[in-house]
Amino acid sequence: MTTPVHVQTVEGLGTVTVRPIDPDRDAPLLHGWVNEERARFWGMVGTTVEQVRDIYAHLDSLTTHHGFLVLRDGEPVCLFQTYDPAADRVNECYEVRPGDIGVHLLIAPGTAHEPGFTGRLLGALVDFCLKDHTRIVVEPDAANEKAIARMVRAGFEPGPEVVLPEVDLPEVFIPEKKARLAFLTRP
Repeated sequence: MTTPVHVQTVEGLGTVTVRPIDPDRDAPLLHGWVNEERARFWGMVGTTVEQVRDIYAHLDSLTTHHGFLVLRDGEPVCLFQTYDPAADRVNECYEVRPGDIGVHLLIAPGTAHEPGFTGRLLGALVDFCLKDHTRIVVEPDAANEKAIARMVRAGFEPGPEVVLPEVDLPEVFIPEKKARLAFLTRP
């Protein structure tokens, strides 16, 4: 079992546990999530379980990017990734500050229909990120109005619309992306 990096009890939600992704064990679950049409902004629709495993094994090998499975009362509810913006393509689009952390969030199918669920879960993930950092940056797809609105409701300040450049490396290919930056600074 992977050791949790954050455990927090959230009123009205339950116990939120953030643990590193185990690529071999978690790939079948994550494959189902990232291959849904609603997850098209992750750019993984059409991947195989093996490709998902390989992507998260590669992510696990990095010191700057991390993948986490988030559980509520022991049940998987979210795919969460953190990264050092200075070591990511987003650094070409804004002035990275010391203490910045970038995040990606994908809520599991079916869980977001519960009133207040996403807001409470996001609160726990913000607490996790701001333990060791001073500012969170998100860069949802500019066309993902629901994600942008959710970040604003959570207290993120909208930033500019930017174009994240294509990444074409032997280990990973990420196409160019129009994104809307948003920032949340520790109070």
